[in-house]
Amino acid sequence: MSGAAVIANQNVAAKGAKGAAPVHASWLPPFLDGWLLGAVLALLGLGLVMVASASIGIADRAGDPLHYAERQLIYAVMGLAAAWVVLQSRLAQWERAGAVLLFIALLMLVAVLVPGIGRTVNGATRWLPLGAINLQVSELAKLFILVYLAGYLVRRGEEVCTTVKGFLKPMAVVLAAGSLLMVEPDFGATAVLIATALGMMFLGGARLWLFGLLVAAVSGLGALLAITSPYRMARITGFLDPWADPFDSGFQLTQALIAIGRGEWFGVGLGGSVQKLFYLPEAHTDFLFSVLAEELGMAGMVAVIALFGVVVWRAFTIARQAEAAGDRFGSHLAHGIGLWIGMQAFVNMGVNMGILPTKGLTLPLMSYGGSSLIVMCVALALLLRIGVEARLEVRRPAKKAPSSPSRRAPAKSAPAADHPPRKAPVRRAGR
Repeated sequence: MSGAAVIANQNVAAKGAKGAAPVHASWLPPFLDGWLLGAVLALLGLGLVMVASASIGIADRAGDPLHYAERQLIYAVMGLAAAWVVLQSRLAQWERAGAVLLFIALLMLVAVLVPGIGRTVNGATRWLPLGAINLQVSELAKLFILVYLAGYLVRRGEEVCTTVKGFLKPMAVVLAAGSLLMVEPDFGATAVLIATALGMMFLGGARLWLFGLLVAAVSGLGALLAITSPYRMARITGFLDPWADPFDSGFQLTQALIAIGRGEWFGVGLGGSVQKLFYLPEAHTDFLFSVLAEELGMAGMVAVIALFGVVVWRAFTIARQAEAAGDRFGSHLAHGIGLWIGMQAFVNMGVNMGILPTKGLTLPLMSYGGSSLIVMCVALALLLRIGVEARLEVRRPAKKAPSSPSRRAPAKSAPAADHPPRKAPVRRAGR
């Protein structure tokens, strides 16, 4: 065992009860999940390279070819700094703050819709201007709602598993947040939030028939919204047959498919994409994966999918470790973060490949955008922290029953600890 690990075990044993003191930064490396950390850093680094490549055309028109790459690098540094701070915090603090975080999430979702406060871009009001940056409230709201749900499943887990009311109460909160997201509108974030919440409830032990009923209801509501909204219906029909109108409703998807087709097995080379040069809209944000496919080919696509697969795999592994260590909050939250990242990555890549309708969702850790990148770093730091606390708990030696001489009198039959038993005197004959 390494010296750092020995020091960690000695200090943890000295602290006593679980959660009595925060884990010092120097103790963290031996307990961090290496697979998860490696996959996250690989995705982050590859994302920086691809943002620089995909945005060079549009940034060059503004006079600085690396404008978006430099800003993305700043966001990445801010995200890593926030992740380091979160990595030092105890999970118990997040669990206690669940109700407050839910209130903040709902307040932000309402505030962004207030005229004069929220910022509108391309017909969608999703951002709160905060000086030099614009906060996309849906990203932070998703994380805060997942923290609240994890705490709710700990407090009311039996009620969720046995009663209809216990299941519907947290889902009512999620649907209320989803309704606010739909007003922005942000259909993609709504779908990911509701799907993640349903997954957490299912893994938390909710009844299967209730889960199926709510899935059917949400699916029906989504179909109704699509039918009653012309632009959503246009997106669906364009997704089904993008070549029917390749210069209007199917333009983004056809250009994305052309980019993927040009990449073939090993791509045209880094920086060699043609589609990013004013053909493919949002090449450095929503359609970054298509540019990656064009420049790095099928090999690059498989590598990115594999890296996201590692992140989801480790999230569920950490959830299992936390459950074995008795940390139900950490287990539920790890499930939620894994589902969130996996679903959002799947939706983004599915849109790029034409197997899902077009949604305004970023590719986690890779697409350009400060809010998404920073919040994702915070979420993954929470996941790493769950793994750290689970490993510390497993390695903590079992506590012995207290035995203090001042509190318990020695048994009458036991000899004194400091004096040996006296021998009986020997009588001598003749005297």
